[in-house]
Amino acid sequence: MANAAYGFTEFLIQVLKKENPSHLAIAFDGSLTTSFRNDIYPAYKAQRTLPPAELEAQMQICQEVAMAMGMRCFVDDRFESDDLIGTILDQLGKPELRFVIVSNDKDFRQLVDDQVTIWDFARDVYFDDSAVQQAWGVRPEQVVDYLALTGDSVDNIPGVKGIGPKSAAFLLQKFETLAGIYDSLDTIPDLPLRGSRSVRDRLAAGREMAETSKTLVTISAQAPLAVTLADLAYEGAERHQIDPLFDQLGFQRIKDRIPIWREDA
Repeated sequence: MANAAYGFTEFLIQVLKKENPSHLAIAFDGSLTTSFRNDIYPAYKAQRTLPPAELEAQMQICQEVAMAMGMRCFVDDRFESDDLIGTILDQLGKPELRFVIVSNDKDFRQLVDDQVTIWDFARDVYFDDSAVQQAWGVRPEQVVDYLALTGDSVDNIPGVKGIGPKSAAFLLQKFETLAGIYDSLDTIPDLPLRGSRSVRDRLAAGREMAETSKTLVTISAQAPLAVTLADLAYEGAERHQIDPLFDQLGFQRIKDRIPIWREDA
């Protein structure tokens, strides 16, 4: 069975049709359970179970499909896919370029700026600066500090115990940064914030975890790769790779829906 790979192929085709990208990169997690973050916090993603072997096999097929469709793929065992994308953006720079990150991973909201937008494909929703602020009450450059406070149960990131989204947004609106919050701990009980004294106490008790969580949620731009814009130029699917691979997978019908082919394919 190749249900996951088929769905991924359908997803790639729809992205090509809607965005018609001039350049394109796809990042995969080399490991679904560990990364360099486990060296910092061993419990990171520790609650996740190993994926079944058949799903891991389909992940490899997904990479083969993407490459056959002419897409540049990146994967690393220690740096996660969001780190790879963050590194690519950092290396390319962003003046006069428009980037669309296709993902529903909320960590990417920290990368949003005038050139970077997130497309949540499943909901067909785009996140720019104003959408991030509307969703969380903080600016994109405050997202890392916001997540450092709230944590992330999906990745087993603790945050500060007892600090929820509303309190985190309120504090960052008032003090701008995590450091600013901790520099102003003694003033928090005087704020118009429900349970402000207990909020101050929770922040004081959870300072070390807040700093650790900030490190964990920060997308790294230090992944071991080197990329130029020319490397990512998208010219279309490769006929000589698509035909045998899709025939093997039984993807003959979906093959006819691929919208962009190399001119010499």
